[in-house]
Amino acid sequence: MPARIFQINSSPGGVPKRALRAAVVDELGIRGDEHNDKRHHGGPDRALVIYSLEHLLVLQAEGHPIFPGSIGENVTITGLDWAALSPGTRLKLGQIEAQVTGYASPCDTIRGSFADGNFSRVGQKKNPGWSRLTLRILKPGQITVGDLITVES
Repeated sequence: MPARIFQINSSPGGVPKRALRAAVVDELGIRGDEHNDKRHHGGPDRALVIYSLEHLLVLQAEGHPIFPGSIGENVTITGLDWAALSPGTRLKLGQIEAQVTGYASPCDTIRGSFADGNFSRVGQKKNPGWSRLTLRILKPGQITVGDLITVES
């Protein structure tokens, strides 16, 4: 199954982020997406945050009330080998090209997405391989739900 954009998420600030059908992405991320805490979120090296639908489904099966956009990811993806993604990996999502810059540190604002309030469930330090990923935009453009995602060599 090819990797695809499952959902695009945006908000005027905070979580949850709500679903969009399509979005224009520039060097600072999805146009119209805002952050309540600009010190820890956003900027060129954290322009987008992505997360795996497959991971969300496992977390739901564990009993967490998590859903696409509830932990602040801008793009929920499906069909990619999440374990193969790490800082430096280049991706093409629809028209845009991006590079993984790091792991998004979880914070208290996503506590409600976890049955026990333990948001570190998606923290790279405590649960390697379960973190959201941050991206730098190398080539801006538009993304649409269903767009193909490829890992660039």
